[in-house]
Amino acid sequence: MQVLITIVSLGVFCLLAEIFNLRKLLVPVTVIGLLGVLGISLGFWSIDSSIDTNYLNMMATTKFSSAFSSLFIVLTIFILLMSDDFYKDIPTKFSDFIAIKIFLLAGAVAMVSFTNLAMFFLGIEILSISLYILAASRRLDIKSNEAGMKYFLMGSFASGIILFGICLVYGATGYFNLEEIYALSQGIGLPTWFPIGVTLIVIGMLFKIAAAPFHFWAPDVYEGSPALTTAIMSTLAKVVAMATLYKLLSGMTVALGYKVELLIVIISILSMTIGNIMALRQKNVKRMLAFSGISHAGFMLMALLTLSTAASTLLYYTTAYALAGIAAFAVIIMVTKNKENENIENFNGLGKTNPLMAAVLTASLLSMAGIPIFSGFFAKFMLFSDTVKAGFLIVVIAGVINSIISVGYYFKLILAMYTKESNEEKVAIPFAYTIVAIVAIVLNIVIGIYPSLLTNLLQ
Repeated sequence: MQVLITIVSLGVFCLLAEIFNLRKLLVPVTVIGLLGVLGISLGFWSIDSSIDTNYLNMMATTKFSSAFSSLFIVLTIFILLMSDDFYKDIPTKFSDFIAIKIFLLAGAVAMVSFTNLAMFFLGIEILSISLYILAASRRLDIKSNEAGMKYFLMGSFASGIILFGICLVYGATGYFNLEEIYALSQGIGLPTWFPIGVTLIVIGMLFKIAAAPFHFWAPDVYEGSPALTTAIMSTLAKVVAMATLYKLLSGMTVALGYKVELLIVIISILSMTIGNIMALRQKNVKRMLAFSGISHAGFMLMALLTLSTAASTLLYYTTAYALAGIAAFAVIIMVTKNKENENIENFNGLGKTNPLMAAVLTASLLSMAGIPIFSGFFAKFMLFSDTVKAGFLIVVIAGVINSIISVGYYFKLILAMYTKESNEEKVAIPFAYTIVAIVAIVLNIVIGIYPSLLTNLLQ
């Protein structure tokens, strides 16, 4: 709760900063504040090894919530560092955009800390509304308007489905509290609408992580949204939704049964396959990464097949994926800045005009493809190992095949950087983007070499 209150206080400060003409101090102060919040979140491990601080049965601070909250804070810091240059053409709105990102983080923390379905839904809406605004924030850009409208419509349908599911679960159990729902789900005699309600909640969350066949909005929204917003959707928003879905289902292992497992298997394979095959056809980098994200959603869903043991693996996979995504978007935003589109030809010759940024982008793509020594390789290896032990060999086979397919479109971009000539001169990269790109990819490599830094956190 202290983490959430501090984050909301930072958001309020951002709104007041414009009144007192503190724009230049906005990013430094919020970054320092978030570093302090990160310290509070990480400090719980040193206080007690079995954290379970409950706040009026609405939220609980656990190792799971602290670990993912810390990841969300780090990702938000990276986003804020890139915001100063990204929004310099609209200085009067700068504090508003920073505040929205802080409140988005508050929603994300609530989504992994809830112990009551009311708080769960509140967190979803805070995060979703923030993203609706950010997607349509370029009000004079018709693509941004389209992205915001599509995201709003699909997100609203998903929220409605989730709310209907919550109502059915409450009607079947008489509780919003997760502990009570978990306890009742282990027994027998629950009405038919309990599994229906859980299924509806799962479907609504699958919209949020853009898993197939609920993925149709994602490519258009990713392409039309401002690039920094796309970076948030691709990394922070997807990781939040996946962690929340895992937390929600982790106590219902008996109630879910083989039917839900079969559904997860089908959706996982569909997401990996559709995402990778469609990504091979893309010329726009943001659309390519949108379909790549759909594929990675399929990989992440494997964690739902091993709910009792996969928390550490999910944390590791999402961290590896998010760090690679942030590093990639730091380069993509600068390369495509002031360009008419984000097509692959904009990256031609980047290996010669800016070797450092080309190397960072290459490393990010190799990590997403699952190539050693990057953490993406070890993340997939751990995920595959857990899934094989659980007896779902067919999903792992599909995952291996799709990992091989993904190399095709990732290398399409890498080859453009190193084998084609550029018609443009070297572009100066702002210091903040360079720092974000380098730090993110270094962290990706470090956790690849020392995976125990993350895997031991939830033991």
